[in-house]
Amino acid sequence: MPENSRPKTLKVAIVALSAAFAATLIPQAASAQDVSVLAVSHKSPFNCGKTFYANNWTGTPAHNPSGSIDWQNYGSDVINGETVRATAAGTAYFYDAGSTSYGKWVEIRHSDGTRTRYAHLATQVKGAGSSMSVSQGTQIGTVGSTGGSDAPHLHYEQRTSGGGMDTSPTVEGTTVSLGQKKAITSTNGCGGGNPHTAEEVCGSGYAVIDSAALTGGRTYLLYNAGNGDNCVATLKTTNLSTASAMSAFLEPQGESRATDSGSYQYYAGPVRRDAAGQCVKWGGSIGSSTYTSGFEHCD
Repeated sequence: MPENSRPKTLKVAIVALSAAFAATLIPQAASAQDVSVLAVSHKSPFNCGKTFYANNWTGTPAHNPSGSIDWQNYGSDVINGETVRATAAGTAYFYDAGSTSYGKWVEIRHSDGTRTRYAHLATQVKGAGSSMSVSQGTQIGTVGSTGGSDAPHLHYEQRTSGGGMDTSPTVEGTTVSLGQKKAITSTNGCGGGNPHTAEEVCGSGYAVIDSAALTGGRTYLLYNAGNGDNCVATLKTTNLSTASAMSAFLEPQGESRATDSGSYQYYAGPVRRDAAGQCVKWGGSIGSSTYTSGFEHCD
């Protein structure tokens, strides 16, 4: 996609959603009297060091809602498939609008009542209807082109505590006002964060399909649609570079469990098993904090 192209996002306007869908998934916009401001400081929604254009475009066709950002390719950095991370801490809620509107999308509600939205995702770390607590930098999905999107990009919104749009959102200390397009480099996860990701640990072709919080980190379940394999990796977020006890395991239903455990600096795993069409039990541990799923993800 040319750098100056403008994908026609949200072909089916949000306002055209059914009343039932809008009532359950899309909070109503605030009135003109809503003048609350965004107080949370936001990082870029991408991995440390990644640079992408933040395009707050106007014109024809109109961007809906006005004031939202389309994150797009920058130079040799191609956005399709990129990891999407929380720009600030809060509680993430996962939705799927199917082939219309946002497609697969996430709303994060922050401690001051403000919200951010991340739309047209290819994958999400939780299924629609789920929620989880996230820190700044927690992975929530990957960039795609689901819903009313013509090309892979990330549709991103910052909303006030009353639900209204902030039409000049600020990311990484850079304000992107209506009509502006700025290249922004991510510092999300920089400065002592875990330099590894679950996708990197498991390898090419794997995407996160679920995750669970542990004290001091998170354990991830990934799937490779190309070969039908699942993979589990457990990553630290604290006590980095110091070896300590941690583990990752994966158990296809009816088969033996595979486990990687030891004293590691950054992660345990990868643990890979062929599980196409099978339910799996998965999880991991960091110190005394453990997570074990039931048998699930049976597709």
